[in-house]
Amino acid sequence: MSNRLTAVLVGLAILLFLGYSSIFVVNERQQAIVVRFGQIQDVKTSPGLYFKLPFAFMDADRVQYVENRALRFDHDNIRVQVSGGKFYEVDAFVVYRITDARRFRQTVSGDQMSAESRLRTRLDASLRRVYGLRGFESALSDARASMMQEVRDDLRPDAESLGISIVDVRIRRTDLTQEVSQQTFERMKSERLAEAELIRARGNEEAQRRRAIADRQVVELESDARRQSEVLRGEGDAERNKVFGEAFQRDPNFFEFYRSMSAYANALNGNGTTLVLSPDSTFFRYFNNIDGAAPAAPAAPAAPAAPAPAPAN
Repeated sequence: MSNRLTAVLVGLAILLFLGYSSIFVVNERQQAIVVRFGQIQDVKTSPGLYFKLPFAFMDADRVQYVENRALRFDHDNIRVQVSGGKFYEVDAFVVYRITDARRFRQTVSGDQMSAESRLRTRLDASLRRVYGLRGFESALSDARASMMQEVRDDLRPDAESLGISIVDVRIRRTDLTQEVSQQTFERMKSERLAEAELIRARGNEEAQRRRAIADRQVVELESDARRQSEVLRGEGDAERNKVFGEAFQRDPNFFEFYRSMSAYANALNGNGTTLVLSPDSTFFRYFNNIDGAAPAAPAAPAAPAAPAPAPAN
């Protein structure tokens, strides 16, 4: 009984092993290549459960999985020369898919690294050619898109020979090399300095122009103000003379008295001025007489009496 049970268990184990070795699963991100004795028997591109011959260790049926999604590889620090003769460093990447798993297996044995190595060599050559036909400014302008399309079209024939389809090619970075960067910096510095000098010269010219306009306006304003002041001063003097004339006509004595008092105030204001005048001069006539009349002349002294005649002898 025990021997029969053991045989049954061994048989079940063999059946389970054969069943496990005869099935394989393909998910939505994979493709499966069934290889029998080194020859491709089938390619499974749809997800699901599939069967094959067991005993893969005897090289009967082996399953090789390859990617069924968009893949990417980068290629950095590519030294390219543009049409002007200068060198630049470029970083790029390629997006691709394995669309023909059978050819991919036949050309590179299904090795993704080998396929990317071959594409990287072709990408390097294509970038050098595309940049060599253009100037550096093209990579920074709208022409960048056409440059990437041109590189992509260059890669497609080689990629198709590997069972690969190129989805897109992108340039991530385009920089000057160290020596070119320094030269460009010096050139840009010189251009900026020249532009600054031009702007400064224009600013000085504009400042001088505005200063001249301002000086002219100041002269015009001063002249106009001086003219108006002279007119007003003349009008004021005329009005003052008119008032003085009216005052003189109303009371000539008072007007004379006022004029003399004004003259005293201006002449005797304590400024240290010395005046040598006679007290009975006309200037001081109001000092001795409030009416301004001239003082009376002093009486002449009497003549001495004549001597008496001598007596006759």
